Formats: sequence, structure tokens, C-alpha cells
Amino acid sequence: MSARLWPWLLVAFFASVPLWIGNQYFLYILTATGIFIIAAISLNLLLGYTGQLSLGHVAFFGIGAYVAALCSLGFDLEFGATTFVFPRQPVWVGFIAAILVTAGFGWLIGRLSFKVRGAYFVIVSISFAQVMRMVALNWVDLTEGPMALNNIPPLSLWIPGEGVVGFFKKEYNYWLVLLLVVLSYVMVERIVRSRVGRAMIALRENESLARSVGVDVTRYLVVATVVSAGMAGAAGALYTHYIRIVDPDVFLFIYTVTMVIMVVTGGKGTLAGPVVGGFIFGALPEVLREVAQPEVQWILYGIAMILIVFFLPQGIVPALANWWAARRPERGAINKHARGDSPARRAKAKSP
Repeated sequence: MSARLWPWLLVAFFASVPLWIGNQYFLYILTATGIFIIAAISLNLLLGYTGQLSLGHVAFFGIGAYVAALCSLGFDLEFGATTFVFPRQPVWVGFIAAILVTAGFGWLIGRLSFKVRGAYFVIVSISFAQVMRMVALNWVDLTEGPMALNNIPPLSLWIPGEGVVGFFKKEYNYWLVLLLVVLSYVMVERIVRSRVGRAMIALRENESLARSVGVDVTRYLVVATVVSAGMAGAAGALYTHYIRIVDPDVFLFIYTVTMVIMVVTGGKGTLAGPVVGGFIFGALPEVLREVAQPEVQWILYGIAMILIVFFLPQGIVPALANWWAARRPERGAINKHARGDSPARRAKAKSP
């Protein structure tokens, strides 16, 4: 079977899950995990393919969540004697607005931050996330502060014969998230295999050498940040329309740490790494919830992460790829021997 067919078989398998699974809570966990896999894929483009660690990536996720919520709920702001009223918009308008606004913030942060490198970019990115959290917490007229924005409408779709159908059912949300996971994966794959992706990898491997051969380093880093931020904003919009409530805790640092863990343990700089890492560390807390106390859950979670990083420093996907590559010649030799294609048999066949 062609290696290209395996990913689509996996997609078909996961698409069939709502048809035979009976546990709605399990479906909810898979959907939430899929949303964070999209966020991890977006972070991998920046961390894995350009080598820039963004510890404020959750800011793009949170901005996307708030923009989608505000657009679908509508809001009004008072500027002195003038009141600006923004009416409710269709949910997909809010979804697209979330992508565009977060991409715009990505461009702004990229242009400002990539004049510096290394620890300075980490500091700028994490500071940006904290500023966004303070804005969400204190701009009560717009965000409701700690009281949260609630009653956010779910995403909906026009279906022939049935009209506009809201995604109230978990199955619809699951399939939508799965579709966006696939689109995000394909988008990053196309970018990585394009001239832009090769430039990103070149500057990750040796920035000075890449610059010396004419690669515009700042430009490609900004492009990576814009695309990465837009994808994280889409994940945030999915989150807010799925959970239907959003508060300043969406900017918590733990979410960035979770995304980094998903990317690093899965294998940064690989296409499948964030998917594998996201699936493991997205589902693991729910699995542990059934067998351990909350305090013990976090300890086991940390132990699992340490063991993976210690024994598989490049991540799960590169380790599996190396194991498979090392096993293939052996399998080839075994198969040749089974077919009687050994060197001794070939020599015997040639003899008169």
C-alpha cells in the first residue's frame, strides 16, 4: 500500500468515529483535543520550521476567541458623548474576522519582534500575551472582564432542504474540527515544501549562511508569524463557538506550555509531530482523570513528558521514522531471502 494512502485512511477512520462511538463525553474530548492540535500545528510552523520559540502564542489563540465572540454577539463602546454600536454578525463573519485580526497582530508582533532574536523574542512574545490578558480582564465594557462573554452562538451551516443548521450536536463540531485539522496540516505541508518553506528551514539551520545567500530573514520570519497567528486565531474561534463562553483565562500561560509540549514531544519540525503530540497530551489528562486524583494527574503528566523528552529527545515521530528506516533494509533482506533472492541463490542460478 502506498505510504501516501495511510494518512487518508487515518482521516477516514477518525471521520467515522461519531458513527459508532456511543460516549458523547469522549467525543467532546476528541473535539477539544482537535482544536488544540490546530493550535499546536500553528506553533510548529514558527518553532519547528524557523526555530523561533514563542511563549506568547496563546495570545493569538485568545484574540481569535474574543474577536469571534464579539463579532457574533455584537457590542457597543462609548467614546465621550459618542456611542459606537457594532451589530451582531453571522458566525462565519466572526470566524474570518478572527483569522484576519490575529494575522494582523502576527504581522505587527513579527515586524516589531524580529528586529531582535533569541531570548528577546521570547520576552516580547510572552509580554504580549500578558498584556492581552490584562486587556481582557480590565476592559469590562468590551469583554465583560472576569464575568466572561457567554451565550455565544455555535457555528452553523446552510444545508439544502433544512436551512441554516446550528452546530449544537457534538458530531457536527467534531467533523468541522477534523476538517480544519486536515486543512491546517495540508496548508503547513504546502508551505514547508515551497520556496518559502525551504527559506524558513535554511534560516533555522544557519541564519548567517541563509542571509549570505540572499534569504531575507526578517521577511520570512514575519510570514511564518502571520500564518501561524492566523491559524491559532482560527483555533481560538473554534474554541469559543464550541465552548460558547470565553473569559480572560483563555490567555493563561499553561495553554502555551501545553502547545509547546505537544510540539516538542511529538517532534518539532515534522508535519505529523504536533498531531501525535497533541493527541497524546490532549487525551492523557482525561484518561488520568478516571484513575488518579487531580494532584497525581499533573505529576503523571509531567513524568510522561520527561520520559519522552529523555528517551526520545527528537520527539516521537522522528524516533518512529528512524526506527522504521533502520528496519526497512532488514525487512528487505528478509523478503529477498524468503523469495530465494539471496546472493548465494543468485550465484547458484547463474552457474551451469
